[in-house]
Amino acid sequence: MFGWLLGYEAKRKQLLKKAPEGALRDYLSVPLPDINTRIDKVEILAVDFETTGLNAKQDKLLSVGFLTLKKQQMSLKTSYHQIIKTKAQLEESNVIIHHITDSQKEQGQALAIVVEALLKALAGKVMLVHFARIERQFLAEACYELYGMAPIFPMIDTLALAKRRLDKRDVAYDPSELRLTNLRNNFQLPEHHAHNALNDAIATAELFMAQMSKANKDGKTTLKDVLL
Repeated sequence: MFGWLLGYEAKRKQLLKKAPEGALRDYLSVPLPDINTRIDKVEILAVDFETTGLNAKQDKLLSVGFLTLKKQQMSLKTSYHQIIKTKAQLEESNVIIHHITDSQKEQGQALAIVVEALLKALAGKVMLVHFARIERQFLAEACYELYGMAPIFPMIDTLALAKRRLDKRDVAYDPSELRLTNLRNNFQLPEHHAHNALNDAIATAELFMAQMSKANKDGKTTLKDVLL
């Protein structure tokens, strides 16, 4: 883990030299928090995407939601939700899930504006997600499209944290147990309106706080203990 983060810092500095002026350079200008920082001292940005599909090479970002988590408390005043205007066709099967219509999409913001807002909010923070592959791949593709390059994003994944805990039991389990809704139920968290980017970001932040309340009772958990 330590070696990986040293590699991250080296990569960040390397990419900073090549980054064009603007949001990506500004993001790369801010170092990652020290890995030995207690987790309740680390600023975290809970993030969720809705997309037109699951293939980051072919599909597009459709909406972004995020909010800051600091001192194990959500800051609702930092919450952000924005639909993105994209030329991609919306499939009926997807619309049923995310409830974003073509007319709403047409009134959305440009990808560049939304990604700039996300990178600005993410600078100096660690990204918190549930099932990191989606956010990692789609954000990388968006950055390649906008800036011709993409940084690597240190992440905490509530799904991965739950999987580690279940794997330690060395007992077979149903993969559905790792779904956001099911994990929240295990912690007796309230139901939430799923498949809205901001709602899911808040739901992920709540799940992470619940996970830490159980795993960090001694207050000694550090960033390196939870990074993906």
